[in-house]
Amino acid sequence: MKISNQRLSAIDLFCGIGGLSFGLIKSGIKVLAGVDSNSSCKYAFEENVKGKFIDSDITDVNPQELKNNFWDNNDVKILVGCAPCQPFSTLTNNVKDKEQSERWGLLNVFIKIIEKTNPTIVSMENVTNLSNKQIFTDFVIRLRELGYFVSFQNVFCPDYGLAQKRKRLVLLASMHGKIKLIPATHKKENYKTVKDAIGHLPKIKAGEVSKSDPLHRATSLSDINLKRIKASKPNGTWKDWSEDLLLECHKKSSGQSYKSVYGRISWDHPSPTITTQFYNYGTGRFGHPSQDRALTVREASILQSFPENYKFYDKESDIFISRMGTHIGNAVPVRLGEVIGKSIVQHIKEHI
Repeated sequence: MKISNQRLSAIDLFCGIGGLSFGLIKSGIKVLAGVDSNSSCKYAFEENVKGKFIDSDITDVNPQELKNNFWDNNDVKILVGCAPCQPFSTLTNNVKDKEQSERWGLLNVFIKIIEKTNPTIVSMENVTNLSNKQIFTDFVIRLRELGYFVSFQNVFCPDYGLAQKRKRLVLLASMHGKIKLIPATHKKENYKTVKDAIGHLPKIKAGEVSKSDPLHRATSLSDINLKRIKASKPNGTWKDWSEDLLLECHKKSSGQSYKSVYGRISWDHPSPTITTQFYNYGTGRFGHPSQDRALTVREASILQSFPENYKFYDKESDIFISRMGTHIGNAVPVRLGEVIGKSIVQHIKEHI
């Protein structure tokens, strides 16, 4: 059957505000539905992706209903997802008994949904640390038992044009033969930089909101943090500060390794990984390259490759920076979603 006679249609588990889904759309794949337990993601997902937002914990989803309500028999059925990654992250090494964390079990739920919906293509995106865990090995083994050809690799996102040093594990699986990501589109000499991505935005101060863009807003800084950021250099550390600006933890041996905290990013390189706390100057290297403030919601969304016309909120009164931080920091970058989508489309063209 020719691809022209088939609809490439996806369902996105753990869809959030639609970063992965929107990337798939850009590659030519229709996203029919997304599942997420965070109801505050509904507006952004449905407004931008135009699919159905299913407000549900993934453990409560009926796979047969997903299959019957959204996919047609003629569809190339694509199931994608990014299970919450906190248990696998290197940033949560202090979590006890991570092997027993309930969230790790979400991969097992994912595989059971695959078993009952029989998609043609499966893709999963997650933190690179997951590939070293037994639960991931078991996930891959089960996919192969079900008849899928499976590949996975760790992706350095600047290699695909993202202005962010994000590293992610990407898995692709197909019933129709070997499948892999498209080749890298960028090399180190032409990586997209922070300046390329956000250098055009108007200047604002800490605590201000741009008159032209409600999402271009920066959190306030205390007097001491304003002094600290003024003393900070792009890609520098708190060791650039004078003694009177240091925190007590910096003076202890246990605090010596956290050099990026209270740091500025550089115009000339991709940014550090955007986390859910990007708006907080003290939680990482989230100081603006030249302005004395942390990153704004708009800047972080662009570094996550969301287009500037992406609809994040209905009314301006709906803008809460902490909620936006969670939405944007947890999102799959749109560009990575597009790369995954292009890889799927290319594979389908070659095999169907």
